[in-house]
Amino acid sequence: MEPYRIDVHHHILPKEYVQALDSIGASNSGGASLPTWSLDAALALMDNQGIATAITSISSPGVYFGDINFARDLARRCNEISARLISDNPRRFGALALLPLPDVDAALEEISYALDTLKLDGVILLASYGDQYLGDSAFDEVFAELHRRKATVLLHPTTPPGSDVPKLKLPPFIVEFVFDTTRAVANLIYNGTLERYPDISIIVSHAGGTVPYLAQRFAIAPEIIPELGERAPQGAIAYLKRLYYDTAISATPHALRSLQELVEPTQILFGSDYPYMQEHFIEKSIQELAAYDGFNNDDRQLIERDNALKVFPRLRTET
Repeated sequence: MEPYRIDVHHHILPKEYVQALDSIGASNSGGASLPTWSLDAALALMDNQGIATAITSISSPGVYFGDINFARDLARRCNEISARLISDNPRRFGALALLPLPDVDAALEEISYALDTLKLDGVILLASYGDQYLGDSAFDEVFAELHRRKATVLLHPTTPPGSDVPKLKLPPFIVEFVFDTTRAVANLIYNGTLERYPDISIIVSHAGGTVPYLAQRFAIAPEIIPELGERAPQGAIAYLKRLYYDTAISATPHALRSLQELVEPTQILFGSDYPYMQEHFIEKSIQELAAYDGFNNDDRQLIERDNALKVFPRLRTET
């Protein structure tokens, strides 16, 4: 069978990015060493696993480590690398732009360059930058611009503020990443960001972190603190149902069952989390998605391909 899946959660780690992080001693993500990546290996994985197109991104730890000039320069170089990847392989790759947040002016400049000049397919936003979560009013201009453009955003976790306080002696990617995602979504709801900027298509990584399981806690919060409801007048569940969620590291019955109780299959997209997840794990995830009894064949077609065509319209003519 010809590859047909569209992978919306697929990372690249070009040598320029890895070398830049090495130069400042920041070459890990969530407590794990950065994996090796190459174009040939990525294409082989895609061919083996039936992935027609991958929407690539560079995720945690991002580009900001206290030096905005470093962040601005590295984001620009990475976005240009992503654009070349698409131009060399237009049917196989899309890309999400990396932004030099928390510098809002630099981020706005990069949105313009990445989406207008480089023609990238959207942006990736980390759940938190320093001690500020998405939903912080400091980022309102960025969300206003993404709303104006009707942009697509992948919301991806990173090592959150204070992750070194609990003495768990566990690398942050195991538990802190999903809580980072969850905090960001809650902040986006109850600071009113999702109410003010509804035209952004936000894909929440890893089936929403712990969002589906905690949805009822989100929903009852205004009953306890009424002013929260003023910022989210539609109610938390309505905003959660509007978001998209990917299947990266989440194509298991216990995760999918909770997600399926929250949203329809129209809001779920296939994600591999390559190369952080090795091929044998991705293959198992695809098998588990195929075997999951909560989806029929039409649902799987939506999840593995058709929903991505809706949020990444360029692919309708390229794939």
